[in-house]
Amino acid sequence: MNLFPAIDLRGGKVVRLTQGDYDRMTVYGEDPCAQARQFVEAGARYLHVVDLDGAKDGTLSNYGSIAALAKQGGLYIEVGGGIRTEERIEKYLSLGVNRCILGSVAVTDFDFTARMLKRYGERIAVGVDAKDGFVAIHGWKEVSAEKGVDFCRRLADAGCTAIIYTDIACDGAMQGTNLVLYRQLAAEVPGVAFTASGGISSEAELLELKKMGTAAAILGKSLYTGALDLKRCVELVQNETEGNENDRKTHHSLSGCPEWPGGQGYEL
Repeated sequence: MNLFPAIDLRGGKVVRLTQGDYDRMTVYGEDPCAQARQFVEAGARYLHVVDLDGAKDGTLSNYGSIAALAKQGGLYIEVGGGIRTEERIEKYLSLGVNRCILGSVAVTDFDFTARMLKRYGERIAVGVDAKDGFVAIHGWKEVSAEKGVDFCRRLADAGCTAIIYTDIACDGAMQGTNLVLYRQLAAEVPGVAFTASGGISSEAELLELKKMGTAAAILGKSLYTGALDLKRCVELVQNETEGNENDRKTHHSLSGCPEWPGGQGYEL
């Protein structure tokens, strides 16, 4: 199982929200690139980046920070938040970002999402954020009438092979993640590489997610507060499953993620 330490950006700063609430924000750093270097030093291979300003209002106010992260290299980078047009997808991919995450637009314009999945394949993932079991959009400010698990089935039918599923009630709360939910997703939506996101705060949870076949897990607040040690987590659930170096340089079961991150500026 691969681990994606998270950098959430607001106004160019590294922040974390609690349960998606923009009024409950904690700033953890002023320099996203310095934070990314710390993750690399701890053994990270992947990075999950969220443009919180983009998710809220569609702006590109964190574009410079994301460009700097991509230029710095050293990590397979996926970016989400405010990506609602093909132009934005192309803009990020041209920077050297490895994968774009479609969020709100997957709900509001499913046909567009299906076209992008067909056109870009594994370079597109869909972020499904659920509040009380229903899909939430626009920075988690609005809740749709569709259940998250049902939406995942529709996405799978449209060709989506990678879904990042967040239970908003767990996110940033440091109370544990929704293991029952991820078991349900694994059983009811086969063929999709799921990334668990929201509330993961113990090694036991990571081991359980790995055991049930979860493709990846995002670690956020648990790293910033010191509840989890990234180096130990990488050794516990990621490095243990990696094969010989030749195998690692090709591909991994996590859809769209080569084991050795490619793209621009890989070397630090």
